[in-house]
Amino acid sequence: MRPLMSSLALALSAGLLLSACGSEPAPAPAPEAEPAETAEMGAHTDRDAQTDPMDAVLAGDWRDPANVARDDWRHPRETLAFFGVGPSQTIVEISPGGGWYTEILAALPGEKGSYIGVINDPAQSGNERAQEYYTNANTKLREKLAARADVYGEATLVEVDPKAPVIGEPGSADVVLTFRNVHNWVMAGNEAAMFQSFYDVLAPGGVLGVVEHRAAAGKSLAEVKTSGYLPEDYVIGLAEAAGFVLEEKSEINANPADTKDHPNGVWTLPPGNNHDEADRAKYAAIGESDRMTLRFVKPAAE
Repeated sequence: MRPLMSSLALALSAGLLLSACGSEPAPAPAPEAEPAETAEMGAHTDRDAQTDPMDAVLAGDWRDPANVARDDWRHPRETLAFFGVGPSQTIVEISPGGGWYTEILAALPGEKGSYIGVINDPAQSGNERAQEYYTNANTKLREKLAARADVYGEATLVEVDPKAPVIGEPGSADVVLTFRNVHNWVMAGNEAAMFQSFYDVLAPGGVLGVVEHRAAAGKSLAEVKTSGYLPEDYVIGLAEAAGFVLEEKSEINANPADTKDHPNGVWTLPPGNNHDEADRAKYAAIGESDRMTLRFVKPAAE
């Protein structure tokens, strides 16, 4: 397996919490809390060449049933296939939150692959409220991985200084993935630095996969900046400014029922559910947010 990181640095500003659309709700705006083989898998090396490893991963008994219930909204099989994610890669997940995608990604690598989750160092995360949040979130994620060491034994979590977005050795990753996090960096004002750090850590030809809440057409960044939604063109521009090339867009995670005009922004919708109880049925019917799904590539060296 190719070594990835001597140090990782992921920026989320002091007090900024990842969006609830990653999963577990937290102080508003809620953090992105964000949230293999069969039981016989034991060693990740005993894979049946005739079996798609994603089948066993998605059916794994280690996955939280509440997370499995969200598959119809998050389309993990289709999304990861679109990004070209496979068991032989060095996979970096940025800000795993509660570990929704971690349950899948950390169980996927075979003997030639690896998983690295990039989490914030609480001591470097700003105010007391942010430090407490990241301390609790990191502890829960570590406990999740430790509880099924038979599945996640090779997974690595690296705490980073959010004020210094330097992600590992240059050219050491095959794929960097971020799910519903970009709006946090925009609100923190460090989005450009984050995308540059992704570019630096990826090998030439490496893939950056981005899933993000998509603002209504015609909305400016200023109009939606604190809503959790972002203009698609703005996100594409961030990646291109860092040196990436947009390979393809997908509507895998689109939701036409999302009107994007909710009183508490994207956190109004499931799974955040920051709304009056009387409106539960209304927002449950809408479901999770409308999301852009973008695949970028770091150009091959000339």
